Amino acid sequence: MKSKFLILVLVLLLTLPSFAQHDAKIWEKLNYLVGNWEGDASNTSTGGEGGFTFKYDLDKNILVRTGHAEDPSPKEPNEGSGFIHNDLMIIYRDSIGIPNKAIYFDNESHVINYTITFQNSKGIVFTSDKSPGTPRFRLTYKIIDDVTVDTVFEISKDGEHFFTYIQGKSKRVIINQ
Repeated sequence: MKSKFLILVLVLLLTLPSFAQHDAKIWEKLNYLVGNWEGDASNTSTGGEGGFTFKYDLDKNILVRTGHAEDPSPKEPNEGSGFIHNDLMIIYRDSIGIPNKAIYFDNESHVINYTITFQNSKGIVFTSDKSPGTPRFRLTYKIIDDVTVDTVFEISKDGEHFFTYIQGKSKRVIINQ
C-alpha cells in the first residue's frame, strides 16, 4: 500500500513542472498586449487623447485592460464640453483553461461579453456574443511592430456585417511585467 502511494506521489511531483510550463505558455498569444499604451492623437481633428494598459493580475490568472479617453470637443452641437470614457476588461480562461473569454465594462453602463480569436501572430480579435435584438461588437488589435498596435472597434446591427466605429494606432510606452 505504501509503495503505491509513493509511486502516486512521485508521478504527481514529476508532472507538476509540465503543468507549470503549460500554464506559463497559456497566455503567450496575449503577452504582446502587456504594457501601457498611448493613443496617437495626430490623426484626430478634435485633439482627443487616451490610452490603455494591459497587465496580469491574480497570480497571472487573468489579464486586465483598463482604458481612458478624453475628447474636449462635443460630439453633438449642444452636448457641452466633450466626453470622458473609462473602461475595464477582464480576460479569463474558459472552462477548459484557455484564455479566450473576456468581459468589458465602461462608465456608459455597457457590459460586453467577448470571445477571443487570433489572426496568426498579427492580430487578436474580441467578438461579442450573439444576443437577439442587440448589436454585436468586434474589437481588433492588429500588431504593426514591437511598439505599435492598430485598434479597430466595429459594430454590427444585424450580427453579421460590421462597420468601423473608431480606429487608431497606439504606441507602447511602458512594458509591465
